[in-house]
Amino acid sequence: MKKILIIGIGAGDPEYITMQAVKALNEVNVFFIMDKGPGKAKLIELRKEICRRYISGNNHRFVDAASPGWTRGGEHYLSTVDDLNRDKQALFDRLIAEELADGECGAFLVWGDPTLYDSTIRIIEVIAQNGRHQLEYQVIPGISSIQALAAKHKTTLNRIGQSIEITTGRKMAEGFPDGMDSVVVMLDAENSYKRFSDQDIDIYWGAYVGMPDEILVSGKLKDVADDIERIRTNARRANGWIMDSYLMRRGGAE
Repeated sequence: MKKILIIGIGAGDPEYITMQAVKALNEVNVFFIMDKGPGKAKLIELRKEICRRYISGNNHRFVDAASPGWTRGGEHYLSTVDDLNRDKQALFDRLIAEELADGECGAFLVWGDPTLYDSTIRIIEVIAQNGRHQLEYQVIPGISSIQALAAKHKTTLNRIGQSIEITTGRKMAEGFPDGMDSVVVMLDAENSYKRFSDQDIDIYWGAYVGMPDEILVSGKLKDVADDIERIRTNARRANGWIMDSYLMRRGGAE
């Protein structure tokens, strides 16, 4: 029997690691590290720094593999993601077959929380069910970028008695969700918040939350929308990538 741990490592700060995650890290024989190119080398180094900081002993090894690429902004988004996940499944299946011996424990270190906008759980579930390997797996939750964002801005995600929706920039381009007071937006490559800058909305935006490059902006959307766009563009150009999210809340008293 082989074992896979899907470990949430938090949103950027090594101190976001939970005690459950530390215990899980110390069970692992093989860490599978997905390389997404030179521009995201910091993300690989952070994963390895977490291991150096929290693992006792040297009874583990790292297996680096090039993560399948994909083209963003395509017309057929869902089919593009399906193709990407099939490529990842083939890669994960091969890694488990070739790099993990029977009786060993392997791990995927997932940014933030594995249950939120990440495909690793779904992919491992399919592999576990296809019968090629005798495989068990476990999911270890982590501190998500959404939790970290709210904490950094010293606010709550929802107001008393009100709901909140977690969505994507692609969905926000269709309009502010009906009946929602607060919306958390992730994966917004097109600055969809700008279409609401004529409304009474507060925004709490953050990039690289928990990392040394962290940037935070908050205020009335109409006042800071252009600043966020400019800062975001410059940060992405400087770092070669950006990981950001934001909370938008309709104006008004608590």
